[in-house]
Amino acid sequence: MNYFTYISTNPKRTVLYVGMTNDLYTRMIQHYSERGKFSTFAGRFYCHKLIYFERYDTPMEAIDREKEIKKWRRSKKEDLINSINPRWEFYDIKDL
Repeated sequence: MNYFTYISTNPKRTVLYVGMTNDLYTRMIQHYSERGKFSTFAGRFYCHKLIYFERYDTPMEAIDREKEIKKWRRSKKEDLINSINPRWEFYDIKDL
């Protein structure tokens, strides 16, 4: 099974959301469907655009990585995104 740690953002790329899932495609659809809902961080800030992800073999690896990234300053998260996706292009979830 695959597990993912990911970073999504809003359409203007001003907010970053770090998460973990075992189904990246479904999770991004959930973020999209929750946009504008104030009950969730991703929904409140429209973080439904995938800009970075890493794959892991176990859930604990993905969870540990998620916790690590969440502790970082924004600039360090930006450096991570830039290392793979320097133009901050949105991944098309149909390709996942």
